[in-house]
Amino acid sequence: MGGTTAYNGKEKGGSGHNREARSNQYLRCLYTNARSMGNKQEELELLTNKYNYDIIGITETWWDGTHDWNVGMEGYGLLRKDRQGKKGGGVALYIKNVHTWTEVEMNVGDSCVESLWVKLKGVKNEGDIMLGVYYRPPSQVEEVDEAFFKQLTKLSKAQDLVVMGDFNYPDICWETNTARHRLSNKFLDCIGDNFLFQKVEKATRGEAVLDLVLTNREELVENLKVEDSIGDSDHEIIEFMILRKGRRETSTIEVMDFRKADFDKLRELVGKVPWEARLKGKTTEESWKYFKGTLLRAQKQTIPLCRKDRKYGKRPAWLNKEILHDLKIKKESYKKWKLGQLTKDEYRQATRECRGKIRKAKAQNEIKLATGIKGNKKTFYKYIKSKRKTKDRVGPLLSEEGEAVTGNLEMAEMLNDFFVSVFTEKSGGVPNVVNTSRERVSLEDRIHKEQVKNHLGKLDVSKSPGPDEMHPRILKELIE
Repeated sequence: MGGTTAYNGKEKGGSGHNREARSNQYLRCLYTNARSMGNKQEELELLTNKYNYDIIGITETWWDGTHDWNVGMEGYGLLRKDRQGKKGGGVALYIKNVHTWTEVEMNVGDSCVESLWVKLKGVKNEGDIMLGVYYRPPSQVEEVDEAFFKQLTKLSKAQDLVVMGDFNYPDICWETNTARHRLSNKFLDCIGDNFLFQKVEKATRGEAVLDLVLTNREELVENLKVEDSIGDSDHEIIEFMILRKGRRETSTIEVMDFRKADFDKLRELVGKVPWEARLKGKTTEESWKYFKGTLLRAQKQTIPLCRKDRKYGKRPAWLNKEILHDLKIKKESYKKWKLGQLTKDEYRQATRECRGKIRKAKAQNEIKLATGIKGNKKTFYKYIKSKRKTKDRVGPLLSEEGEAVTGNLEMAEMLNDFFVSVFTEKSGGVPNVVNTSRERVSLEDRIHKEQVKNHLGKLDVSKSPGPDEMHPRILKELIE
């Protein structure tokens, strides 16, 4: 039931656009047993930023409520199940925000089995993809094993199923599909009865194949690689492709791309307008409309728009070339260790050095954000928000017909219909208007240029434009 074949897609080089076009044809996945994510979150962010994973499965997160402030990753939704009542364990799934997914709750052994299941929306005419992550502690009792087998049996009927996790059956020989112990043989019977294929061939911890990837279609999972580890975990990373497309949500919102703005041209266009002649004889309202229209036309000519995209998490602010170089050295050290060219202590030393520099760079960035909070609160709080536990997702909602609704538009319409239905209609005419006294406000006869420049200079360029569509960054660029 093993075996992997090479995937023909080329990954090296190419532009970001081409990289995204290729990744639309499959789902790029990473799985690992972290043995505590507490000191490995930053390295996971680096790998995610570099390789653009769609799905990330993790076992032994060792998370609890105290970790809520540092588990989020920008560009990804997070589903997690922490172990209750004692330390260790825990499973998590990160799913890129462009995908539509819903959690599948299991009635069988849901509280005792450390597993998570999601249904990822597939493209039209191809059906959905069932994804799971599972952790089986070495001392797990047979009753919990049986509960997981029931979950697996139920979900293996899905059109496409992929399960990743640490199953902890070190005695199984996957070349012959045999095992020495009774519980291991029961597991082999379960995957055989459900016609599942096991795709991992190389050892994932020491000499044992503990971490597995199961699927109900052998050709669904390809290009599987076992290499390196996150931080000092004694389990290795598994990377693989699911040869299916997920339904992708694309944003239609466009924003100004200030990186490509031509502010010199903007100032030139606005500066050559004969304002006094154009505004002469106009009312206040007419003058405002002319000013706004002229400025927005100049803005359109000099500042291109770009789609507000959710495809990628942004590159971490603390990431630099030195860290990328150390990450590369760590990966090369792993390969040399596996080939016997380095000792395990030398590989661990490379791991420690890489982790130390990541922590130092992150700490320096956080100090910079904290000391600069007075000048730019938005950046500080945006960073804090991105690191906190991800917000709860809306839906799925249950329609009157009993069907699950997952589409954003359909859910919005359902919620709107519900709110309309509970509005209280009040009868009666228009209430009497009470006369109020009005104070006369004195206005300055003239507004001086220096006053305007002073106010424009205080604008916060990190804020969004209001209903007048004038961005504070543009107004500030036009001070002189």
